[in-house]
Amino acid sequence: MALPHPDPDFVPAVCGVLTVSDTRTVDTDKSGQLIKTRLREAGHRLEVYRLVKDEPDQIAGLVQRLTSSVDVIICNGGTGIAPRDTTYDAIATLLEKEIPGFGEIFRQLSYAEIGARAIASRATAGVY
Repeated sequence: MALPHPDPDFVPAVCGVLTVSDTRTVDTDKSGQLIKTRLREAGHRLEVYRLVKDEPDQIAGLVQRLTSSVDVIICNGGTGIAPRDTTYDAIATLLEKEIPGFGEIFRQLSYAEIGARAIASRATAGVY
């Protein structure tokens, strides 16, 4: 059961969405498109949307550059355990504080939807 957020005042965020993939295009990026739609529906402003290859230096560099223009960056893709899944590796080195509960709840919700494959997700969140 979802509970209301304890802070009653909504503060819209300026957001960036990064899809990490060696194969996705704007037309085939269902996750990125859904994230963009949900952010806008929630009243946030989408400032940046980018596709980036699964290369740790490219991912980290883009995150570092975007922090001057956005409040929040949501990355999707590349969080599994395959050799080319490097999003977690690139992001984890940048985080000043990790929010472990995010990955836990993400995997729990994903498990309810997709089953045991959710266990392989290295989803994380934190402050940079």
